[in-house]
Amino acid sequence: MLKQLPSRNWRRNWLGLLSAILLTTGCSATAQDTPAGDVVLKVGDQKGGAKALLTAAGLLKDFPYKIEWSTFTSGPPLLEAASAGAIDVGGVGNTPPIFAAAANAKIAAVGASKGDVEADAILVPENSPLHSVSDLKGKNIAVAKGSSAHGQVLLTLRAAGLTTKDVTLNFLQPSDAYSAFTQGKVDAWAVWDPYTAQAQQEAKARVLADGRGRANGYGFQVAGRKALDDKGKTPALKEYLVRYYKAQKWADTHREEWAKAWAAETGLKYEVALVAVNRNGDLPVKIDDTLVSSEQELADAFTEEKTLPGEVDFAKFVDTRFQGDLT
Repeated sequence: MLKQLPSRNWRRNWLGLLSAILLTTGCSATAQDTPAGDVVLKVGDQKGGAKALLTAAGLLKDFPYKIEWSTFTSGPPLLEAASAGAIDVGGVGNTPPIFAAAANAKIAAVGASKGDVEADAILVPENSPLHSVSDLKGKNIAVAKGSSAHGQVLLTLRAAGLTTKDVTLNFLQPSDAYSAFTQGKVDAWAVWDPYTAQAQQEAKARVLADGRGRANGYGFQVAGRKALDDKGKTPALKEYLVRYYKAQKWADTHREEWAKAWAAETGLKYEVALVAVNRNGDLPVKIDDTLVSSEQELADAFTEEKTLPGEVDFAKFVDTRFQGDLT
């Protein structure tokens, strides 16, 4: 059975709304010295996500502010919480901010990273008769709505002259999608690491197509506007972001150590975690015109497919005040 694991950039399903937030757990990590007094930074996370990474890199033990962690199953409900002010900041993939923007969420991307997209894959069973993207016409594809995998399905189909109307999208979270995939209830599954690595190793899944040449590989730290407007929280947000992206750089140069920590946190087999770590390697990048343009292209593609209710101006949902400290 598939464990509930993190996404690579910690991504997914905007329309889950606050039902998924009921799964949150509040726990705190408090440094001995809190020079900021009563400032509390509320961070949205997924199992095996930012908290695990910062801990493994040794960057949490002396954090000068109190952190309250809330755990989410995916990126979209995390952004719902950020928009509502229930959390201050959290990490997601490239597509959830677009769906959030389309809903006029009160959020802004404040930090970005970019990784390899080989693991952003459309998987089929080992003995599937499907061997090309064009073979997907008329087939069922499991995917988390509003996730980076949703974006990849859209772009992959478009490159083959197809649209999402040529297939049936089954909107399922990874644990449910895995069951549907292994039981033959869907023809294909669009997903990301570590799910890709796990499906390949444990279910003998075969990659029909991956994100190379299509997906942009971006991931974001996204803050709620309420937190960004709170001058008392600005130093805490900056400190958190600086440490988070420093931890990404640490993981890139300590891959075996990070894989062991990730496996211990999530229950993944070490071999699965190591495969996922070795082919991802997210590293911080600036939120610049190139990034905004790439996200805008993805947003426009969703609009053209009528997946979104209207046009999205992605530039309005970024805040670059911390950029000089993050790369």
